[in-house]
Amino acid sequence: MKPFLTRTLLMALLLLAAGAQAQRIAFVDTKYILEKMPDYAAAQQELDRQSKKWQDEIDDRWGQIKRLREAFNAEAVLLTAEMKKSRQQEIDEKEQEARDLQQRRFGVGGDLFKKRQELIQPIQDRIYDAVKEVAGTSYVAIFDIGGVGNNVLFASEKYDKSDSVLRKLGIRPDKDGKDAGNLRGGGEPEEEHNQEPDMQKERMTTPPGNNLDRGNTINKPKQ
Repeated sequence: MKPFLTRTLLMALLLLAAGAQAQRIAFVDTKYILEKMPDYAAAQQELDRQSKKWQDEIDDRWGQIKRLREAFNAEAVLLTAEMKKSRQQEIDEKEQEARDLQQRRFGVGGDLFKKRQELIQPIQDRIYDAVKEVAGTSYVAIFDIGGVGNNVLFASEKYDKSDSVLRKLGIRPDKDGKDAGNLRGGGEPEEEHNQEPDMQKERMTTPPGNNLDRGNTINKPKQ
């Protein structure tokens, strides 16, 4: 099922559940919230400063390589074959070092990613904690309209029917994965009990780090 249809179906089901149980659904705009937080603005400034520092470091490496190549091209007619090979090898090694540095600074899981996690994650956690407090026991779900795809930030476990679906499929659900198995031919599925769950339990359907970091654009490395 396409992601858009999945989200639409989820929202529709939650709306029906909310109407039946006299519960409520709300939304927040995390982009707007972040823009109003001084800590987030300071974190973005630090990320921009560090990103520029690392980019300048990489640009300096490529500048050195450019000068080496220009000197090599100008002196090539005066060099022996062995000297040409040695100079070319030196340039190739420095180019590889520059690419490795660029990957280490700006690649997936690189220094910039780690720095962003260090600075932004605590802010995202504070927002999520505040969302849970606002939700309390009064809301079925809270959506984020400031991120991509209007993701669910909070959803009550009361409306999680995953185990019920597993039973319909003939699979014994188990949260720890120890006793899960096929129920077909091995007994009847357990009947679903309509006990009221602890409404203080909730689920984070989308990790807070996925959609909250939507501030200033970080300088990207030059290709």
